[in-house]
Amino acid sequence: MILAGSAILAFGLYNVHSLSDVTEGGVLGLTLLLHHHFGISPSVSGLVMNFLCYALGFFVLGKSFILYSAIAGAGFSAFYAIFEKFPPVCPQIADHPLVAALIGAVFVGVGVGISIKYGGAPGGDDALAMSLEKLLKKVKIQWIYLASDIIVLALSLTYIEAHKIGYSLITVIISGQLIGVVQNFEFK
Repeated sequence: MILAGSAILAFGLYNVHSLSDVTEGGVLGLTLLLHHHFGISPSVSGLVMNFLCYALGFFVLGKSFILYSAIAGAGFSAFYAIFEKFPPVCPQIADHPLVAALIGAVFVGVGVGISIKYGGAPGGDDALAMSLEKLLKKVKIQWIYLASDIIVLALSLTYIEAHKIGYSLITVIISGQLIGVVQNFEFK
């Protein structure tokens, strides 16, 4: 299930966010930023940044979460590399940023939510946020996520028009809520 979540996330990031200039915050948004400015594939930059976040998490959170997260992160990179071999499913989505923001949020929220529900995180954001929450003690995790998202969205203003950053903010808010819903969803 962790790998299924990673595949859903990679599919949405490649087929929606990377085409539409609607980005995510945190590591996911940073991979798109690096891809835009330096041509570095998110399959590479995501793996490197996630490794650094997992290294911190290993020392702070323990082995099991980090092991599952490393599997999810490597799965994301592998699936993204596979999806890059094919043309985008719906390239016209770039002309509809609100639709891209909403659909992209669903892919991110469901993909990450599934992976987290089963013990892993395809993005290092989760390991980083949880580690910082434990280290800082007084700062709640939602504020750590929000801060990292705002920083990346602010940096994304270097290649995304300000009104499109508004769409990105919609994506970040919706995907964050969906992650929580999927993570806590109980199958009966």
